[in-house]
Amino acid sequence: QVQLVESGGGLVQAGGSLRLSCAASGRTVSSYVMGWFRQAPGKEREFVATINWSGGSTSYADSVKGRFTISREYAKNTVYLQMNSLKPEDTAVYYCAAKSGVVRSTRTAAYDYWGQGTQVTVSS
Repeated sequence: QVQLVESGGGLVQAGGSLRLSCAASGRTVSSYVMGWFRQAPGKEREFVATINWSGGSTSYADSVKGRFTISREYAKNTVYLQMNSLKPEDTAVYYCAAKSGVVRSTRTAAYDYWGQGTQVTVSS
């Protein structure tokens, strides 16, 4: 089992920045792929970014490319999502997720473990 706990959400003005954290515990996550997803009210959960824990390779949704950066810190078993130049359309609950293996995926169904989510609200 892997437990994931997100933090760092909040209210920010358009153009501002936030950094989300996802602390992983339980099984070693060194062989996992970690992902960030988001869900806005009335919409389906959508892919944001993903990273291989071991190699550090990343993928991003087109809507966040160039503004968001996913990274991981081995010593703290933590994955981060640095969000810059935030827009009102980035408002959503952001979820951290983990999947076993080394193949990155943008599909929610591919991920085995999920955190409880953290709210990000961007005001115009």
